[in-house]
Amino acid sequence: MFHQIWQLCYTSFMEKNDIVYGVHAVTEALIANTGNKLYIQDDLRGKNVEKIKDLAADKKVSISWTPKKTLQEMTEGAVHQGFVLRVSEFAYTDLNEILTQVANQDNPLLLILDGLTDPHNLGSILRTADATQVAGVIIPKHRAVGVTPVVAKTSTGAVEHVPIARVTNLSQTLDKLKEAGFWIFGTDMNGTPSHKWNTSGKLALIIGNEGKGISTNIKKQVDEMITIPMQGHVQSLNASVAAAILMYEVFRNKL
Repeated sequence: MFHQIWQLCYTSFMEKNDIVYGVHAVTEALIANTGNKLYIQDDLRGKNVEKIKDLAADKKVSISWTPKKTLQEMTEGAVHQGFVLRVSEFAYTDLNEILTQVANQDNPLLLILDGLTDPHNLGSILRTADATQVAGVIIPKHRAVGVTPVVAKTSTGAVEHVPIARVTNLSQTLDKLKEAGFWIFGTDMNGTPSHKWNTSGKLALIIGNEGKGISTNIKKQVDEMITIPMQGHVQSLNASVAAAILMYEVFRNKL
């Protein structure tokens, strides 16, 4: 009985995590050739239907016209906009490949997410990372959110454009980045104001957990802390908002 329950839960987990949904996420996944089967709401009409249907045909992805109720069950009630795509398992980029890609870039920025757990935050961060030409995002394998359907939907397809590495040990990863010539920056209440941040050179910026911030052991490896000046009553920002402000600070200085 235990084995049957476990198998049912495992199957449910796998089915939930091998789909993307929503117009933008489905479109980008099809363009990236990661789609296996497309489900379109059977009573849906309009230009998005024709566009995505033609794209699926071009990529030789089969289409199933599916009742709205079934799509809601597949996405557990999420806003799917009438499109659900079964995809291959997300392909994370090897860290060494990212380092090779940035070796000859001017002032590359890598984003390191230390224990982020909210998929909406990760999706929003990836969306901004794509907009600001972040060279890569690094996330831990354990006690942190990975790329899920919610992440893909929130990122509006940016998961297909921003290299994402998943590493076992963040501390060792920081050592590796330092060897590659990166300066390590963290975010904290006390530090260099973001508008005075010297963003030249190879940068690695750590964004901490939504509640706890950056881990104590990781803080010891940071070269400099950056703070976002605030004068309101609330003295902290959402992780994705803080990350966006700092990504745009680096991006602004490149223009």
